[in-house]
Amino acid sequence: MHGKTATPAAPSRQEIDRAAHCLAEGRLAAFPTETVYGLGADAENPRAVERIYAAKGRPANHPVIVHIAPEGEVEYWAAQVPPEARLLMQAFWPGPLTLILKRASRIPDTVSGGQDSIGLRCPSHPVAQDLLRAFAALKPGGQGGVAAPSANKFGQVSPTLAEHVRGEFPDEVAQGMPVLDGGAAEVGIESTIVDLSRLDQGAGAVLLRPGHISAAQIAAVLGQPVHRPDAAAPRASGTRSA
Repeated sequence: MHGKTATPAAPSRQEIDRAAHCLAEGRLAAFPTETVYGLGADAENPRAVERIYAAKGRPANHPVIVHIAPEGEVEYWAAQVPPEARLLMQAFWPGPLTLILKRASRIPDTVSGGQDSIGLRCPSHPVAQDLLRAFAALKPGGQGGVAAPSANKFGQVSPTLAEHVRGEFPDEVAQGMPVLDGGAAEVGIESTIVDLSRLDQGAGAVLLRPGHISAAQIAAVLGQPVHRPDAAAPRASGTRSA
């Protein structure tokens, strides 16, 4: 391979389906996104999400981001979807933007580190989308979401190649964890995270983690400034060596 223009053969349908079935069985699967590689589990299965924390050595109060397919229903995951969220989704999804919204009561709080919020993202990587669609097809109602922080041990550098993931989790790979190879991650840094969960409290849009999409871009879409986190801001994935 030579840079991001040379890509390996795309994962086969069989490989995608195997990874989706692993997720449906409560196991882990690693997959590429346009930002970095993610270590995924069924977002609605608390024991599966706990396996992410165990594999990474990640504190249980650190939230994870739930990845959904382009046709996924945000309303299934979030108790409230404000107009500001709709504007940002229209502008930047699929893409490297995570929105923090109020979590729907049906969704276990293991994905949010015990908080009443949830981080949602729709990745643009075609392999990620294929996996999300295959997994959703296995779930009742078709609303499969995959909780997936970066596929590295806690505190280590986020992986941008499948070989990085295999090197980081050799035991899990030896035990059959699928690692879908989508080539080099195009963006190479984690998604921008914007909190919209406290709009009804007057907090406005809050930038919890900078990324490829800038605060200025977000402010331009919303027509309002983006604020810095305050003491009451929710904890967000990847903001403390995740």
